[in-house]
Amino acid sequence: MGLRGGIDLGGTKIQAVIVGASHGVRGQARIPTPKDGGPDGVIAAMAEAVRTAATEAEVETSALDGVGIGSPGEVDPDAGTVTNAYNVVPDWNRTISVGDILATELGTKIGLGNDVRVATAAEFRLGAGKPYRSLLGVFWGTGVGGGIILNGSPWRGRGAAGEIGHMVVRRNGAKCTCGREGCMEAYSGRRAMELEARRRMKHGEKTALFKIMERKKRVALTSGVWAEALEHNDALATDLIDRAVAALGAGIASAVNLIDVEAVVIGGGLGTRLGEPYVARIEQQMGPHLFVDARPPAVHLAALGDLGGAIGASLLIKR
Repeated sequence: MGLRGGIDLGGTKIQAVIVGASHGVRGQARIPTPKDGGPDGVIAAMAEAVRTAATEAEVETSALDGVGIGSPGEVDPDAGTVTNAYNVVPDWNRTISVGDILATELGTKIGLGNDVRVATAAEFRLGAGKPYRSLLGVFWGTGVGGGIILNGSPWRGRGAAGEIGHMVVRRNGAKCTCGREGCMEAYSGRRAMELEARRRMKHGEKTALFKIMERKKRVALTSGVWAEALEHNDALATDLIDRAVAALGAGIASAVNLIDVEAVVIGGGLGTRLGEPYVARIEQQMGPHLFVDARPPAVHLAALGDLGGAIGASLLIKR
């Protein structure tokens, strides 16, 4: 039938799509990432999301050519395993055979890739990166991940290339969720920002962030929570987002100084939700840090939006 599935596994949501041969979306499903069942609960939810999307597309999962998965953590595509996906659930600190489990659950073959790399590949092939031969994808969400395209091909280094969230933007700086200090993600990752918001609130600062979270029945400060707080000029939310934008500008510019790409594409949960005005602010913050400031890269919002990661994951399945 030429139909493929794709899953974008994130810290707050699981997005699944069913796409056709021309990459058009035939069915989709989005569910919150469960936090109370550990990795096993997350994998079960991934299977549920694919089944729901397949029902919308009027196809059985066993009839799909396969399902691709874009996952955080240490991904081994050959072994079909994911290790240390702590941005999904904190206790995902072991190696799990995600590919084998989902192949059994869904009755089709499974492809695995790093979540940000597959999203970058999708933007390069189908989205905002189409005009370029070199590209840096920056996905601003629970963490901050990066993907690199050089001369038309993905650059993986020895397996860990693109970890832009763990570029140091301040020596001896804020503690990152990875355990190191001064990482861009320590200032810009949604998980780290929530921890900082909780710390400041305990020290007496006022914020509506957690009231909004409770009203929306969320278990974390999602992109929608941050967006609503910003709309109401919440002082703490504004300060933390301003800090995040400054860190993103410094870190992205430093990466551009090293690899000199033609373009930067910014996506992810926060990047997509906050949209063009914040992409423009990040681009402005990059300016003072660019070595060749007379020839900056083009900076774009991810064109595929929330579905980019899942569509990119589907590209892992070859006909």
